[in-house]
Amino acid sequence: MQKPVVTVMVKAARAAGGVLLRNMNKLDAINVIEKDRLDYASEVDEQAEQAVIKELRRAYPDAAFLGEEGGAQGRKGGALFVIDPLDGTSNYLHGFPHWCVSIAMVEQGEVQHGVIFDPLRNELFTASRGSGALLNDRRIRVSERKDLNGAMLGTGFPPRERERAPAQLECVRELLRSAEDIRRTGSAALDLAYVACGRSDGFFEAGLKPWDIAAGVLLVREAGGRVCDFKGAQTAPMDSRGIHGRQVVAGNQKLSAELQKLIVQSGYAAAFG
Repeated sequence: MQKPVVTVMVKAARAAGGVLLRNMNKLDAINVIEKDRLDYASEVDEQAEQAVIKELRRAYPDAAFLGEEGGAQGRKGGALFVIDPLDGTSNYLHGFPHWCVSIAMVEQGEVQHGVIFDPLRNELFTASRGSGALLNDRRIRVSERKDLNGAMLGTGFPPRERERAPAQLECVRELLRSAEDIRRTGSAALDLAYVACGRSDGFFEAGLKPWDIAAGVLLVREAGGRVCDFKGAQTAPMDSRGIHGRQVVAGNQKLSAELQKLIVQSGYAAAFG
């Protein structure tokens, strides 16, 4: 049975999804800002985040929030909701139909509940720690592929990591010796959700923030998978302590270990000191 907090998070994600869908047909009129080089946000991101917070505050008035747009808000020490109101902003602004809403509830740096909602496909991914992962109320599992041979992988090329692009491209070159293909979809949250449900065998990316991955990391783990950083260590706390960019490797237990090992062997992990 769905946890009460997840029910509230789902309602909040659907509210944000409604905001995003209503604005899809007027992209030319949306005010866009450049937060950093090649890193954009829009007024729609902010509206969607406010829709999420409004719903969550109704049920949890004392909660704290860490959002991509609004930063840290509310009291510290209690429940923390980590929010990406529009993961895949660049896709959205270009009319490319691949983006989502991501919400995680975090306690002491550990994700307890996660929701990822894809409004375009009406796909709802949910997970609670120790209770498994679901897609539209059906249990999901990571793929059973045992190694990188024939694997379908996902990655990203975030603007803030371009100085490490040569090392990443060398890693990609090595991976393509055995993997079937590597996808770059533009939404780390959906990439992780797709690993959780077996659509993708593995995922790796650097420069990610808690709101990009908090819900997705829980989904993968609850679907029987493993998530670590490029050197095989546990991911950093999913709160403001881990606000700086981090690396993520995800997949089933065997494939993620092989993927992480190749990232080290290719020299990509060493690029981070």
